[in-house]
Amino acid sequence: MSVHEYTPAAEDLRFTFGGAAAPVARLRSGDVVSTVTEDCFGGAVRSVEDLPSRVCAPGRLNPVTGPFFVEDAEPGDTLAVHVLSMVPARPVAVSSTFPHFGALTSTAHTATLQPPLEERVWLYEIDAPAGLVRYRARRSPFMVDLPLAPMHGTIGVAPAGGEARSSITCDAHGGNMDTPEVRPGATVYLGVNVPGAMLGLGDGHARQGAGEVAGVAVEAAMHTVFAVEVIKGVATPWPRIESDTTVMSVGCARPLEDAFRISQHDLVTWTADLTGLDTLDAYQLVAQAGTALVGNVCDPNYTMLAALPKHLLPDATTVYGGVHQRLRAVPVPAPVVG
Repeated sequence: MSVHEYTPAAEDLRFTFGGAAAPVARLRSGDVVSTVTEDCFGGAVRSVEDLPSRVCAPGRLNPVTGPFFVEDAEPGDTLAVHVLSMVPARPVAVSSTFPHFGALTSTAHTATLQPPLEERVWLYEIDAPAGLVRYRARRSPFMVDLPLAPMHGTIGVAPAGGEARSSITCDAHGGNMDTPEVRPGATVYLGVNVPGAMLGLGDGHARQGAGEVAGVAVEAAMHTVFAVEVIKGVATPWPRIESDTTVMSVGCARPLEDAFRISQHDLVTWTADLTGLDTLDAYQLVAQAGTALVGNVCDPNYTMLAALPKHLLPDATTVYGGVHQRLRAVPVPAPVVG
């Protein structure tokens, strides 16, 4: 196992998955990476006066650190990415509302004649030692402390077919899934589409509510440490996530019910593989014991997760050959500072 440290300069950040970008590092299965990711605004929003429409260049939202080339990862394999740790890189995080963006406003897909929402910015103070972020209302003295719950909104590999996909959206390659389940202690499974997988991640959130309803979470730059492992000869059709207690399938699509169906379909077929049940028996188990988690309802594709408790599986240690357990035991090196 090797530990790689990588701190990108602003010009090294990427805004697509796939394309012609050269890898920033070459990894081997089992390696650990300690790196830095920017917030979705590229660090440009630092005060409530910094409206994103004024301080962010067009097309320069949601930057990604990477891509990382993983040796021996080939199409038809699966890349396991285990999030070892996430520490906010700055003591302040930001959120905002946008005109024509979010779940409770007119959008290009849901056109109405009502006025657009005001563009407004909120600052959140981060108290990392206490594990808190502080919400302050803009138009009243109200404030409240919320639990710090770091996660990556965006993680993915290069798409299939030679495509380059914007880091704003998500699909079978991963991308901007915006699910709080991509957090320290979780393993993300991504189907490999190109040699080396070309992994990227970013869009750190100090916390996010289910659905990312306003379209923007508590956006934070992160010191992130992760480990990778290549699972040879095992294809993964849609992103999957494993925690210590749960297996989850991700679906990304519009409308929301299609994202729901994709996630449920994948979990049913995965459960059948893990248990030896036929499809309808697995369907019945997921239907009665599973849960549906909402990732985002605002991005170009929406995200839904289907989840099943691992204690219902005959032997949870056989999920992807026990990759999660192995990576869970990897020592966490000190995060990159930079």
